[in-house]
Amino acid sequence: MLKPYFRPAFFKFLRDLKANNDRAWFEANRGPYLRDVRDPALEFITAFGAPLLKISPHFRADPRPNGGSLFRIYRDIRFSHDKSPYKTAVGLHFRHEEAKTAHTPGFYLHLEPGGCFMGVGIWRPDTPTVTKLRKAVGDTPQAWLDAVETKKFTAKLTVSGDSLKRPPRGYPADHPLVEILKLKDFTALAPLTQNQITQPDFLEEFAELCRAGMPLNRFICKALALPC
Repeated sequence: MLKPYFRPAFFKFLRDLKANNDRAWFEANRGPYLRDVRDPALEFITAFGAPLLKISPHFRADPRPNGGSLFRIYRDIRFSHDKSPYKTAVGLHFRHEEAKTAHTPGFYLHLEPGGCFMGVGIWRPDTPTVTKLRKAVGDTPQAWLDAVETKKFTAKLTVSGDSLKRPPRGYPADHPLVEILKLKDFTALAPLTQNQITQPDFLEEFAELCRAGMPLNRFICKALALPC
């Protein structure tokens, strides 16, 4: 019988952390964090390895506690006015095998009370990368449309991301895909509910979302000359 990877205790801890975001509280509750949050996330990552391999052999499910698919719970507060030490959401990123940072193509799962979603694509690519992606859209607009306008894709995902206010240099304002060319993030998202995530079949549901979104990652990989 299937069991859920994420239970209500997962989200309860994150709510409690948001209300008590300091080191003393976290250290006193490190046991529940490991038991209810970190370890279930690592188990999910491990279990997703086999389905991910069938979607593409070039993306990785890395269950290491540090440096793998699970984002750190600790915030980088060096340049932030908000000095809260901990993130109040959990992020899982299944990156391309050639990726070295989070700003690379992959599949993403964001777990936060009241704000869960699945994502596919590339977030905040650097200037050389986003230039290549815009060129691919401009040079092969039909390939872009073939990737993101199929019934399977649009039924589950919506292209979404921050945008420039004006078309990037070299592209006319009346370009048929000008809104895509203005994107800073080449991502597509699918909202999720806590009820979905705590169901025993959520691993399969997440895998299906990744399959639906794979054409976007394939377009990105081709534009960046990455195996896919």
